[in-house]
Amino acid sequence: MTQSDDAGHPSGGHLPGGHVPVMLEELVAAVATDRDGQYVDATYGRGGHARRLLAELSPRARLLVVDRDADAIADARRLALRDSRVSVSPGRFGDLADHLGVVEPSAGEREGLAPRRREPSAGEREGRAPRKREPSAGEREGRAPRKRMPMEPCGVMFDVGVSSPQLDEPRRGFSFALDGPLDMRMDQRDALTASTWLNTASMAEVAAVIRDYGEERFARRIARRVVAERPLETTAELASVVRAAVPGGHAARNTATRVFQAIRIHVNDELNELARGLDAAFDALPAGGRLATITFHSLEHRLVRRRFRQWVRGADVPRRLPVRGLAPGRARPVPGVGNGQRPSPQEIEANPRARSAFLQAVEKEPSAGEREGRVPRKKTQPASGDVP
Repeated sequence: MTQSDDAGHPSGGHLPGGHVPVMLEELVAAVATDRDGQYVDATYGRGGHARRLLAELSPRARLLVVDRDADAIADARRLALRDSRVSVSPGRFGDLADHLGVVEPSAGEREGLAPRRREPSAGEREGRAPRKREPSAGEREGRAPRKRMPMEPCGVMFDVGVSSPQLDEPRRGFSFALDGPLDMRMDQRDALTASTWLNTASMAEVAAVIRDYGEERFARRIARRVVAERPLETTAELASVVRAAVPGGHAARNTATRVFQAIRIHVNDELNELARGLDAAFDALPAGGRLATITFHSLEHRLVRRRFRQWVRGADVPRRLPVRGLAPGRARPVPGVGNGQRPSPQEIEANPRARSAFLQAVEKEPSAGEREGRVPRKKTQPASGDVP
């Protein structure tokens, strides 16, 4: 498994905060098919890919950007003030169907592949009701909220994982190389932090998370040390525990990378979020629409590859039906990307954090009805600005 040496990756020329977008030209080329079209950047970050895509689009185009990080959303809103083509929708990309206004079952659910349900938050487990949504300014003034209509994007892009600004800010707690609070929340409104989970989970649960999400062979040894040394409150304390737990001579830096990755994935439910986001994005695409992802470790690579392969090859026909083989494929690989693409040697030399990046992309094929000449229902696009 490949991963950044300090437990994260850059998702971003240079942007504010030293952010360097990875595979900038390749990702935009994979999704941009219509200069007048509607697009979604499901992982805005600091907007490197969004800005590059906007440079390719006409004044009639629209771009919806999504992120659950408050600093990223603040940056996105500044962009939206300067560019009327941009709409901002704060939240998880796993809820992309809601951001798009799409309420139909996702592709995965229709095919019997519904991902596991979201785990309840710490507050919900303790019986506390989730925070009630504050009314918008328009609602407080008695105006009816603007109705959100379904959006049919011709391209959706994901750049998954931790951004450089998150990684390089000690208070966020993503990197073992910088001492700070053991936080690791993508959305700091969430109740569950890394320290809260580490200090309350059983040894078996800690070991399972490190083993399954970090693919770490010393998971049980590390989990025992975590339980023995807790409470743990800082990244430096956790890194010290990891170093003490692994046998002498073992690459402690690589082990710490995997442990921090595993805990971050668990705290933010990242793989479940990715599965939900991919299904919603593919379901929203029209024929000819494209979905492209950049992932940074093997668990993400495999999840995306399996989803894309299923859509390209088609689903197995149930045995009880009087036909055999596969249902027709619903997608094809994007030309130029094929089964996946890595950064160029030149990019890796200029930005070592990009070395584990992997681009995959598919284009949606027409449905059976579209192939037979039936016209699908047309969807409308959101207005610019924040999506309520």
